[in-house]
Amino acid sequence: MKIENAVALVTGANRGIGKAFVESLLAAGAAKVYAAARDPSSIGTKGAEAIALDVTRPDSVAAAAKRCTDVTLLVNNAGIARAVGFLADDAIAAARAELETNYFGPLAMARGFAPVLAANGGGAIVNMLSVASWISSPVLATYAASKSAAWSLTNGLRHELRAQGTRLVGVHVGFVDTDMVSGFDVPKTSPAEVVRQVLAAIEAGRDEVLADEITRQVKRGLSEEAAIYLQPR
Repeated sequence: MKIENAVALVTGANRGIGKAFVESLLAAGAAKVYAAARDPSSIGTKGAEAIALDVTRPDSVAAAAKRCTDVTLLVNNAGIARAVGFLADDAIAAARAELETNYFGPLAMARGFAPVLAANGGGAIVNMLSVASWISSPVLATYAASKSAAWSLTNGLRHELRAQGTRLVGVHVGFVDTDMVSGFDVPKTSPAEVVRQVLAAIEAGRDEVLADEITRQVKRGLSEEAAIYLQPR
């Protein structure tokens, strides 16, 4: 599909990758961009239509789908990370919170907007995933589990929505220069670069984006004899 004249909805659009999506979509000629956040007053991108949306609340998702009936591109970007290991005291609470936003959120959005996309010719859904979809570490264990679930969701939705012509684009990336990973002293990709690759993939009809070298390296390592996910981190 073409970005020019598309109507997009971006979740978690008030900062980081979500804000970069909104800005890039508008710059690329999208006809309309719904910029969604729990607090729509936090949306400051000129030209975007700010809407209130909490992806963890079914009534909020239903209201967005009822309002935004012209959407042809859904970007499931909203996400949280608690940086908690499985054996930490607050692991259960962290895991539940991350699953609510990172897995059940995109699931609810896909269910709510599948009929909208079908009515508008199929369109596409972008799910922001992570290199942590494939590997885990003690500091990101519960987060990685939620992203693994989101990867499986993406693969499953791809099959279920194929008949109505909706493309699923899974985006795997390592560290992106956003507030979420500000405490990590590691190489980071800019949000604008991630979005550039995603929009190019949408227009080229690709199903997957590996947005940096660490992600490409990890994917190659999944099929090694000593698989990369078995190695200590």
